[in-house]
Amino acid sequence: MLAPLVTSRAGRLVDSISICNPSRTAGFAPEADLPTKIRGRALTTLNPRARGLYRFFAGLGLTLAAGTALADYTWNFPKPVTPIGRDTLSMHNQFMIIITVLFVVVFAIMIYSMLKHRKSVGAQPASFSGPRNALQWFWVLVPFAILLFIDFVLMGIPAFHAVIDMEDTRTRADMVLKVTGLQWKWQYEYPDSGIKFVSTLTTPRAQIEGTEAKGENYLLEVDNEVVLPIGKKVRILLTSTDVIHTWWVPQFGVKRDAIPGFLRETWVRIEEPGVYRGQCAELCGKDHGFMPVVVRAVPEAEYTAWVDKKKTEMAAAAAGSDKAWTKDELMAAGKAAYDKNCAACHQAEGQGIPPAFPALAGSKIVNGPLLSPDGKLIPDSHVDRVMNGKAGTAMQSFKATLSDADLAAIITFERNSFGNKKGDMIQPAQIKALR
Repeated sequence: MLAPLVTSRAGRLVDSISICNPSRTAGFAPEADLPTKIRGRALTTLNPRARGLYRFFAGLGLTLAAGTALADYTWNFPKPVTPIGRDTLSMHNQFMIIITVLFVVVFAIMIYSMLKHRKSVGAQPASFSGPRNALQWFWVLVPFAILLFIDFVLMGIPAFHAVIDMEDTRTRADMVLKVTGLQWKWQYEYPDSGIKFVSTLTTPRAQIEGTEAKGENYLLEVDNEVVLPIGKKVRILLTSTDVIHTWWVPQFGVKRDAIPGFLRETWVRIEEPGVYRGQCAELCGKDHGFMPVVVRAVPEAEYTAWVDKKKTEMAAAAAGSDKAWTKDELMAAGKAAYDKNCAACHQAEGQGIPPAFPALAGSKIVNGPLLSPDGKLIPDSHVDRVMNGKAGTAMQSFKATLSDADLAAIITFERNSFGNKKGDMIQPAQIKALR
């Protein structure tokens, strides 16, 4: 349809224009064919700049209207469930009111001044270039004083107290959670309970590649959730083993960088039970978008039961180091562990993404010696690479994050898959002895 007609200051109607090119739009006549008179008033042609602005705003209006019809927008923060999150939202709302009032007042004065003192109504420009009398100094200093009051009192004092409270991680802390970022997963440790595990993405590859419909928690689901008790102040320590990551859960109001070689701190006290999802908010490499955070907040009794269950699972995993595994058992466990920890870089079929992530298929290292004749670790061998990584490359050390059984299973699987046919295997007990 045609855009609304625009009236010039002289009262004449100016040309209506189509949002699309009239000559290319079905049902529209070219501009040259438009009638020269509408309601008895002569038409003029918009200049190119006005025509461009008009089309821009008309297109913008249609875009916003279409977006509103096709998308369900959320215009506010998610519901906060921690004191930090609640204070952040409260301050945000207060500051938005203040700056909105300032915006309206300032622009109202500007628009009034432009209309009142325009040349067409006979206004004459002032000849002074700075304040000369008391009234002029008043209009300079009073707004300045108001801005200082808003900045340092209305906004500054609440922000100061919020930051002090946010940084007070140790006062009355009930427990500690250590978070370590790795490409591209999180490791969690509960020092008081002796619990340690790695949390990785579980969204199926088919969903990521678009061959299946995306699930409800697409890219925000993990194999091992963080479990925390409600009503307890949890001091969170953050670090990283490779690059900078950011641990972020929007409903906690917490977003803190995990930096290699540094120990950062924050804290949460979750007030409502539930499952809260977040993700790494720092560009940390190829799979930055596949590094979710999932926290389950539960009552204290349920948390205690979870701790007992987790300790039992860890004891069972440790006992697996002393068990003699068959090759078939190691291959089955190795495939699952490989898909979870290695496939993101070296790919599902072991072809890698050279040069950053070398192929495992036909690799000289993978097909090299397993251990020395006396059962010792060979420097820069396959076992050494998996356990200790390689400095200066993207190959990280898995010795501190995977169990003896997982390490043995991955090594065995890689040496007997992707066209590699070494036929050998390594036992978890051997990995345990090499630590």
